[in-house]
Amino acid sequence: MEDFVLARVLHVLGVVLWIGGVAMVTTTLLPVIARMPPDYDRMNIFQRIEKRFARQARFTTMLVGLSGFYMVHVLDAWYRFTEIRYWWMHAMVLVWGIFTLFLFVLEPRVLHKKTSESAQQDPEATLARMQRMHWLLLSLSLVAVAGAVAGSHGWLFF
Repeated sequence: MEDFVLARVLHVLGVVLWIGGVAMVTTTLLPVIARMPPDYDRMNIFQRIEKRFARQARFTTMLVGLSGFYMVHVLDAWYRFTEIRYWWMHAMVLVWGIFTLFLFVLEPRVLHKKTSESAQQDPEATLARMQRMHWLLLSLSLVAVAGAVAGSHGWLFF
């Protein structure tokens, strides 16, 4: 059971670092960059900071995925994915899947180049689009986290 406790500790720490970082980027970094004067190379500043955070986010999403899979396996809780009252399990996997897709596939292979090109043509629209996307991802993440905390402590909606 000590392995399970360690997995849960690593899982929660990973979520705190990952989603906390997303919250910081969404609520602090992007608004500050959007308010910088146009003569600043705002996208370059954002990409330099995001590149560093992306390493942390990749590590923590993998930690969260591995520890989550381990906990479901140890508890033999696969049946939860067949019951609507455990909707938060689905939400966690969905959020993890979206971020994993973005961090490991879309951002490094597609979005980085497209965002740079878009920012050269219309930096205001590019920043606004990035802010909307970050708010959407943060909102989904917070719903999943709130549901997971409530659900793992016995508060099931159905």
